[in-house]
Amino acid sequence: MKPQLYPAFLLSLIVADTTALNFTIFNGQIFTPGFVVLDAPQPGTPLGGDTLEVALDVTANGKLRLPPYGDDSPSRINNITIFLYSYDTGRNFTITNGTASTNDVTLGDIMQSESGSTVKHVKWTWPTCLIGDGKPDTADSDRGAYNISIRQNFRLNGEDHYTIFDVPISVTNEIEFTGGNPPCDSVNSPLLTPEEVDAESANSVGVLFAPGDATVVQQSGTSGDEDGIGAGIHAIDSTLASYWIYLFSIICLMII
Repeated sequence: MKPQLYPAFLLSLIVADTTALNFTIFNGQIFTPGFVVLDAPQPGTPLGGDTLEVALDVTANGKLRLPPYGDDSPSRINNITIFLYSYDTGRNFTITNGTASTNDVTLGDIMQSESGSTVKHVKWTWPTCLIGDGKPDTADSDRGAYNISIRQNFRLNGEDHYTIFDVPISVTNEIEFTGGNPPCDSVNSPLLTPEEVDAESANSVGVLFAPGDATVVQQSGTSGDEDGIGAGIHAIDSTLASYWIYLFSIICLMII
């Protein structure tokens, strides 16, 4: 089913589309080419602390059920992998590839974490070469500009997709040794070129489930939804109502 869009003048008031960086943001949430909605971090955030933390809504704000999925479900998330890479430093760190390693140097399947929660909180211990404070001060420093790369392998209404969504951040805040920081080489993998990754082709499905996208998520094979459509259409109805309320409040403020 093709997405149905709400009026453009309405969306212009409620959606911030950062076209220069190709982000669609609403109420602080960043929509991706897939079911994942990024809650944190925001693009360009300087990061540090004990762990790198990423918060992901894995249901497109309630439109997709949590696993387990029915074997015949036309819509599902197969897996989500996350990397931290930089063309400046040549590093490509694995945060999660679906299989947990010893001491969670790389994390396991995030879809199986925090059972019952639609938001998954990824917490990954920084490797040793990122320990420090401030911007990189030597040419061979591994600190500086990075991308958090979120890869989604999913099925939407019977069609399989693999998409790549990168969020730029900077490793410039203080990171201290915690005793559990892994050696950088133990989580580092060869860095592919942009041409090899070819994110543009991978993301041909486009950004999904942002305000104005009324895509109905077809689901089957699980309990609680006999028609196989899922909660998406009901969520869209209530969301549209909230948009009109928001628009009315803006008009009232303009009149005042």
